[in-house]
Amino acid sequence: MTRRRIFVYLIIIGLLLAATSTWYARAFILGHGMIPVKFDGRRAFADVRTQVAFGPRIPGTDGHAKETEWMRSQLESAGWQVRIQQTEAMGHPIQNLIAFRTNDPPQFILGAHYDTRIYADRDPDPAKQTEPTPGADNGASGVAVLLELAHTIPADTPPLWLVFFDAEDNGKIPGWDWLLGSKAFVAAMTVKPTAMVLVDMVGASDPTFYMDGSSDPALRTNLWNIAAGLGYKGFFIPNVKYDIMDDHTPFLQAGIPAVDIIDIDDKYWLTTDDTPDHVSAQSLQMVGDVLETWLAGQNRQSK
Repeated sequence: MTRRRIFVYLIIIGLLLAATSTWYARAFILGHGMIPVKFDGRRAFADVRTQVAFGPRIPGTDGHAKETEWMRSQLESAGWQVRIQQTEAMGHPIQNLIAFRTNDPPQFILGAHYDTRIYADRDPDPAKQTEPTPGADNGASGVAVLLELAHTIPADTPPLWLVFFDAEDNGKIPGWDWLLGSKAFVAAMTVKPTAMVLVDMVGASDPTFYMDGSSDPALRTNLWNIAAGLGYKGFFIPNVKYDIMDDHTPFLQAGIPAVDIIDIDDKYWLTTDDTPDHVSAQSLQMVGDVLETWLAGQNRQSK
């Protein structure tokens, strides 16, 4: 073998070793949360489409079963442990998914409901009012935000639970009530977090997130101030418009500060047109940015 050939082989071996070392170093850094991954509304929007493709996510249906298994898989692949709280309310099976990274009691809970409504009873076409809702905004959007956050929240964030509530959406239907999943969750809860933030109907193309009058005033103001600081004041309106009963309500009743981020004025709410083409990746991005920034502030305060 000539010296020139030996020299070439040594260069190739050196390059391979350098590439391998770089790969391992990057894998180590990513695994320890040292390189932040930012929230991406486009990935969240893809998760909205995936959920709607499962079909109606009404408790007891095939679409609901596919949704719960898919959420579990997504969370576990992002490094979270998942526990399913199985119970029953008004004769209906309830499955709340609880995602956590450590066994420490949570300081914070982020929540969203994942079920969909049996009837599209606000549809402008009476013939469609007995059809199920697709639930792109009302259901899938909040879940999509939490799943994207599961990939982006730094590992050193104070103990946090992501909770996906079942059976929120079928009140005013015989044999059902609103908030069955979150009521069951809070009734069984043995911890008391510092705060809970709910995201529900957060994907509309031109959202108006008014303050919910029932939400904790201090936490609510903090989140809306963060939104303003990020340039989203035109969408996070710092005025109270409604008092909303939602999955944050059982937490408030238990004495836990809670806030509902919701665009209750979405014109496709509870209609058959609540479809992905009426959901915006940018709206999901805004909500994700606000929650990421809020959690980063809690992280700084804990150190």
